[in-house]
Amino acid sequence: MKLNPADAHCLSQAVQALKAGEVIGLPTETVYGLAADAMNVSAVRKIFALKGRPVDHPLIVHIADSAQLSKWAIDIPEEAYVLAQHFWPGPLTMILRKHADVPNEVTGGQDTVGLRCPAHLLALTVLRQLNGGVAAPSANRFGRISPTTAQHVRDEFGDAVPIVLDGGECEVGIESTIIDLSSESPRLLRPGMIS
Repeated sequence: MKLNPADAHCLSQAVQALKAGEVIGLPTETVYGLAADAMNVSAVRKIFALKGRPVDHPLIVHIADSAQLSKWAIDIPEEAYVLAQHFWPGPLTMILRKHADVPNEVTGGQDTVGLRCPAHLLALTVLRQLNGGVAAPSANRFGRISPTTAQHVRDEFGDAVPIVLDGGECEVGIESTIIDLSSESPRLLRPGMIS
């Protein structure tokens, strides 16, 4: 999938909005997310307000590749790199012990962080241009069905989320598999496309 000049302009606007602390609608291969700069506490709080999500529910941070793991996590087991090599980019979220720099607002006050590298060209391009991570839970109000098109996001939030990148319909359509690697024994926390 190649980006045309109009897409490039939209991407530039989206990245500038993220840098300015705004929330955007971002496509991934799983579902559309409400994305904000994960290091910007006020931007992350906007996600919780828009979704009506309890603040103690952690958010998944989307990153561009496994080379960024050490920016977000500590005590990273070798298994994390093996899984990343096999399943990233893709619908796999790994729970790891969080780096001290990661805001508590992202992790719901926990000492772990969920990290994922999405397999969608628009999402990856935004992440590379931002040169950071985005907290991006599904772009729906708390308890509602997760959106799989840009129009679903627009219908749900209207002008409250002025920038929604349209990456077409999501290929997977369900949330990512979550595996906890923060303790000695890996645990499957949420089943998904990767069994």
